[in-house]
Amino acid sequence: MCQYVPMAQQPHYIKAWRKYRGLTQEQLAERIGIARSYLTKIERGTRRYDQPFLEAAAEALRCGPGDIITRDPSEPEGIWSIWDTLSPHQRQQAVAVIRAIRATGTDG
Repeated sequence: MCQYVPMAQQPHYIKAWRKYRGLTQEQLAERIGIARSYLTKIERGTRRYDQPFLEAAAEALRCGPGDIITRDPSEPEGIWSIWDTLSPHQRQQAVAVIRAIRATGTDG
């Protein structure tokens, strides 16, 4: 049985993800199965979201629940924006480069 767990009032990127996917509030609310007014309050930060909402929104926005609270999809130079464009082989290379940088132990 799933227990209702309200999430802390914290920043999120729900509106940014919705716009990134080209959806209106009405369209996203319909995909999630909630009223548009409820989505509006969550986007404005006047209403808290819960885990079931976060999971449903992530599915509707084709991203992970963690992405909604940590990643701004409109940031073109964000590391995740770049990561998303890499092939699996390029991702392996990128990880190897990052590990090499971390192994140097210097700040630059």
